[in-house]
Amino acid sequence: MKTVIIEDEELAIRRLESLIKNYDSNIEIVARLESVEDSVKWFRGNPHPDLIFLDIHLEDGLSFEIFEKVKVNAPIIFITAFDEYAIRAFKHKSIDYLLKPIIQEDLNKAIDKYKEWSGNNKQVLDITGLYDLIKHSTNNYRERFSVVVGEKLKTIEIKDIAYFFSTSGITFVVMNNKSQYSLDQSLDKLQAELNAKDFFRINRQYLVCHKAIANAFVFPKSRLKIALLPPPSQDDVFVSLDRVTDFKRWFDGEK
Repeated sequence: MKTVIIEDEELAIRRLESLIKNYDSNIEIVARLESVEDSVKWFRGNPHPDLIFLDIHLEDGLSFEIFEKVKVNAPIIFITAFDEYAIRAFKHKSIDYLLKPIIQEDLNKAIDKYKEWSGNNKQVLDITGLYDLIKHSTNNYRERFSVVVGEKLKTIEIKDIAYFFSTSGITFVVMNNKSQYSLDQSLDKLQAELNAKDFFRINRQYLVCHKAIANAFVFPKSRLKIALLPPPSQDDVFVSLDRVTDFKRWFDGEK
């Protein structure tokens, strides 16, 4: 079986590759694509695979834009961070979906479902219907996340999150109770999914909740130092200079 992974998060790519190989080491991953543009170019110039693992959000837009530019003749297992009603719709409009963070059991079931699908009368996937669903869902803010704890999935609520931070290419979420978990999503993606009234991207490394800010200290040259609760391992957390004005407005409730 030949597969293609379309995903723009390096950590998520590595994790998915490992899970696929654990399922069957003979599965060949023929391409790893990170954007709509790269995907369109690849599908125009290469034989299409047996199966595609496709993330909904890519660095340059929704992955459904690929299908507007090139005809893709391969079944798809979607990778998504959406939950609740949107997820239920995926069951009826695609072969299957994988909810981030992906665990081995879910991936195994999805590939098994593909094998059953490919061996029977192949139904036409409702790509247009899924596209409409996602476009109408993107304005809904996340209410919870799933994180991997050992071999299990744990659900965490947005209201219990203090802040997110990124280090060495890995994103972490810190809870109000000081618990910490790794995520497969970048801060850029998280920022788009969270309510801007509650969360602010203070710099490249930190996306913080208003309630987690204990104090904001004014330093010379308009620098702002933020004290977070629970305290991060990095003692000094500053708001980027180009974000100071927007931060003050947000902190005052104007944004």
